[in-house]
Amino acid sequence: MFAANQLVARVLEALRGLIVPGATTADIDREAERLVREAGALPAFKGYRGFPATVCASVNDEVVHGIPSARKLRDGDILSLDMGVRLDGFYGDCAITAAVGRIDPAVEKLLQVTRESLELGIAQVRVGGRVSDIGHAVQEHVERHGFSVVREFVGHGIGVQLHEEPQVPNYGPPGRGPRLADGMVIAIEPMVNMGKAAVKVLGDGWTAVTVDGAMSAHFEHTVAVTASGPWILTALAQPARAAVEARADRVGGASLPA
Repeated sequence: MFAANQLVARVLEALRGLIVPGATTADIDREAERLVREAGALPAFKGYRGFPATVCASVNDEVVHGIPSARKLRDGDILSLDMGVRLDGFYGDCAITAAVGRIDPAVEKLLQVTRESLELGIAQVRVGGRVSDIGHAVQEHVERHGFSVVREFVGHGIGVQLHEEPQVPNYGPPGRGPRLADGMVIAIEPMVNMGKAAVKVLGDGWTAVTVDGAMSAHFEHTVAVTASGPWILTALAQPARAAVEARADRVGGASLPA
């Protein structure tokens, strides 16, 4: 699980360098697939229930499951990248939202609060805790800052399948749901809207957007439950991070560091 999730983290770190005005989400998707396959893994999303790409690329009011396309990113956009891999029979899954160029301070606050809500959710991961403790921490922080939590999509268990039990909502009262046990691995992924919580799925059958057209952010980590606390499997190990950063100006043609 650690190896698969570190690969996802490294690919996403490499893709950050491609999130610039003028780039297309299709270009980013092609680079993601190249890096995943070069590392000896398989894209987890491509072909999953018919999804056509390696990454979910969701721009601005697109909440999740955006399909990569020839659409060019513009200064002031935000882009959510969600991706997974299958490596040696195990799955990794992670998501980030990044600014394209300079963004409005209010949108930057959305990204900050969503990141913080993920951190607060992860802090609730402890042996004997309840799944709903995670969602309660996320919802409380998000709503305190005037944003809203998406209800239709939730986190999940992960392991030898991409989606396993239990479901991990980003809302609700604490102290409910399954108890967390040593060795469980879950993907925690707050999806937070600047406006109302309501979303709808477009005619492509995949892309979920906010009903009111407001911006939406999405961050995700895969986390192991251990006796000593949460182990964030998708937190990029420092040696790998240094290697990625050292080669940042060659992202387009570079292989991932081992």
